[in-house]
Amino acid sequence: VQLQASGGGLVQAGGSLRLSCAASGRTFSSYAMAWFRQAPGKEREFVATINWSGGSKYYANSVKGRFTISRDNANNTVYLQMNSLKPEDTAVYYCAASTVPDIAVVTTTPEGMDYWGKGTQVTVSS
Repeated sequence: VQLQASGGGLVQAGGSLRLSCAASGRTFSSYAMAWFRQAPGKEREFVATINWSGGSKYYANSVKGRFTISRDNANNTVYLQMNSLKPEDTAVYYCAASTVPDIAVVTTTPEGMDYWGKGTQVTVSS
């Protein structure tokens, strides 16, 4: 599986961005997907995860209520809608896929993910 994230950019605090992650391969619909982010000097951290069907989702407390993860299996794409952005959301955002179909502890940790895309930069100005 190859993943390509896009949609990052520069936005003012309070603004919105929608990240997309396009996946190649026929097995996309059987994978749980997740978004992670990494700020300069910090470890990569979990943001959100979604199971194979889109019926189950889980968020980091820091983004709950502001971010929404979704997926379109017909188009092999996963999204991250980010609203009410804060300067502390500034980071490189990565999408990742797990061969585990349902969300679990493994899909909330970088070590649990099997495939990674290149990141997309999100910068939130104050």
